[in-house]
Amino acid sequence: MITELLKKKHSDYITNVGVRQNDYEYRVSEQLRVSGLYWGATALVLLDLDPHDLPVYFNKEAESKNFPEISKEKNEENNIINFILKCQHENGGFGGSVDQDPHLLYTLSAVQVLILLNEEHLLDAEKISDFVASLQQSDGSFAGDIWGEIDTRFSYCALSCLSLLGKLHKINLEKAVEFILRCKNFDEGFGAIPDAESHAGQVFCCVGALAIANALDKIDFDKLGWWLAERQVKENGGLNGRPEKKSDVCYSWWVLSSLSIIDRIHWIDKHALIQFILNCQDSDDGGISDRPGNMVDVFHTFFGLAGLSLMGFGHLPNIDPVYALPVKTINRLGLKKLFHSPIQKN
Repeated sequence: MITELLKKKHSDYITNVGVRQNDYEYRVSEQLRVSGLYWGATALVLLDLDPHDLPVYFNKEAESKNFPEISKEKNEENNIINFILKCQHENGGFGGSVDQDPHLLYTLSAVQVLILLNEEHLLDAEKISDFVASLQQSDGSFAGDIWGEIDTRFSYCALSCLSLLGKLHKINLEKAVEFILRCKNFDEGFGAIPDAESHAGQVFCCVGALAIANALDKIDFDKLGWWLAERQVKENGGLNGRPEKKSDVCYSWWVLSSLSIIDRIHWIDKHALIQFILNCQDSDDGGISDRPGNMVDVFHTFFGLAGLSLMGFGHLPNIDPVYALPVKTINRLGLKKLFHSPIQKN
């Protein structure tokens, strides 16, 4: 049993992700590179470190791309900003890596990273918001890209991205809310599309989107809170995404953020969940895995730290449960608090 948060080991792990570019894991995750930068950079902020310290390792093709000029000083310090800008397309959207098709998932991640780095002046808000708005369908849903897949994940990405850019007026917000509510089930959970099974990840997307749309009154907080609290697994204190599934550290975010938004985070056993997350740490090389004994990755490392932040553990900076960015960043943007739970004291 691990009883402390291994901050130094986690920061070392995060800043070394991607060093071994010939590894199989690095090559097959290319399409996730921009989101990986978001997970890593935000994790560093939660560890009270400078997100500019997160390195990006280019291949030769990426190095040859032209990109907008930024300050010489910033360019010499790191290349995270350069890489993000190289992933943008003419239509305003961002791909998951250089030469990857633009998609809502990576567009939100790119916006989040540049805002986190205090570089939002490099974002063409009009162009990006036009791309996002173009993906709204007649029923209010959002496709992830031009190929047309519909998922409530994309509804959240669209509303979050537009809210961060101050461009919510570019979409039919009423229709967007209507579609999300069509995805609500008898248990008050939400699925990816209408009539799909309730899933904690989709619940976060839908509850977060409804918070941004000022439509949380459409949710029965107690009923949804009960479903979310039932996600805690008795055997180890971790959380799962749906009934009869194994616990996974990432649900420390998807479940807790939703509970925070509706002010029901006190309905779970925090001490048991904190211990579950601590047990998922790699005490030798740093990083956090999905469950104890498994391989670590930057995805679970970020969401494990985010969950601990929501519970006020480890003296971590507070994270906003709606935007998944540090509270101080959201305050700097002048965005109002959209969640009901009081900010946990760290």
